[in-house]
Amino acid sequence: MKRSVVADPSGARRLLAFYRGEGTDHRGRRLADIQAFGWQELEEAHDYVQWMFPLFERSRFQPHAPVLDEATAQRFRDDPRARQELRSSLGTMLEFYGLALSREHDDQRPRVVRGPEFERRSAVWLTPMNHNFLRLTRILSSLCVLGEADLARALLACLVEIHGEHGDTVGEETLVHWRTAVTA
Repeated sequence: MKRSVVADPSGARRLLAFYRGEGTDHRGRRLADIQAFGWQELEEAHDYVQWMFPLFERSRFQPHAPVLDEATAQRFRDDPRARQELRSSLGTMLEFYGLALSREHDDQRPRVVRGPEFERRSAVWLTPMNHNFLRLTRILSSLCVLGEADLARALLACLVEIHGEHGDTVGEETLVHWRTAVTA
């Protein structure tokens, strides 16, 4: 009996395999490879963040990036390994930005704080109209969509604090995008 192959135009199945460590992105990289990138590579490569933090919308900049559908997002939310890898991906990016995940002692809610490398790292991304502002919007949105809204809210709180000190650099429009990403 011949089995028909159903196309996966969004790359959703490939995305789940990528996040489970069973597959690669469009360039043959595993998630662990990307999570191990150095800061320079994280800054200069522009085709990995869409794999690490997928969304329902097609990327305007990376045609090979996967696109979530609701069924895939639900499978992702229900998959403990995928969720753990999403948190690891967030850790990679927080370190890149000079930030860190902390837990408050009273209720164990996550909190994103400035890490010891914040001054050095912020010199790379905390500049006017920096492409990392878009990356941060994607990260916030993806965390919410994939079941990690508490982490998105923690990151947003830190970004709001940074905006309070660097509002001229970040801009009000960027802050609106960050807030909308978490409240949408």
